[in-house]
Amino acid sequence: MPEQVVNMKPGEVMEIALKSGEILLKSGAEIYRVEETIIRIFESYQMECDCFALLTGIFISVKDEEGRTLTHIRRVKGYAFDLTRIEMVNSFSRSLQTKRISYREALKHLGEIERYPGYRFSTRFFVSGFIAFIYTLIFKGNFYEATAAIFVSLFVFGVKSGIELIGFFPFIVFFISGVTVGAVSLIAGIVYPGINIYKVIMGGIMILTPGMTMMSGIKDALHGDIVSSLYRLAEAILTIVAVGIGIGIVLSAAINWVS
Repeated sequence: MPEQVVNMKPGEVMEIALKSGEILLKSGAEIYRVEETIIRIFESYQMECDCFALLTGIFISVKDEEGRTLTHIRRVKGYAFDLTRIEMVNSFSRSLQTKRISYREALKHLGEIERYPGYRFSTRFFVSGFIAFIYTLIFKGNFYEATAAIFVSLFVFGVKSGIELIGFFPFIVFFISGVTVGAVSLIAGIVYPGINIYKVIMGGIMILTPGMTMMSGIKDALHGDIVSSLYRLAEAILTIVAVGIGIGIVLSAAINWVS
């Protein structure tokens, strides 16, 4: 059967592209991926556009049926890495190249992606403990140190999630998380005197390390998006500094108290 012809106005395609780009940015996608996805959506409906994206906004310009230039700006606030949503939007944009759908169908599909619940808190909670256990063993810790790191990581994950719900600045969130890692690791060292608390700390902080942020920053730099790259790398450095200061304060206080 021949493919059904779907006629869509430039403004409607722009809304679909903006919504797709917004979901990608809020999910932590790289800038080049956001721009490529937006351009791909316009090309699927045989239109051309100019697109410029930053971590905090999307700018799209396209000509309407009468040759007038339409320019839309979408402000985007905050992001949290969600690779599942990124993959879903990427698959959606590519599917349009083989089967164009109507405006309402596209918005409905994007709405389902936006409302996708993701992994449950309990799943992420227990995975954080598993990560700490594995990385402690990778850092040549023994079974007891890896087990202690599980409890450290679980406790930190709970504290961090609770603080984020309150709405503190990210630097404060990671600073308090660092303090929590240091304090709980010291308690574990008191309960089990034979363990190396430094290896416990190394395993416990793995859920706080900004690996995805640094990787995205490097990818943005390689694709020439220097502004976004510097922002991500600066964010990663501040995260590391915040966690390090929190742990350092607790360990320094403990050393001074003992001496």
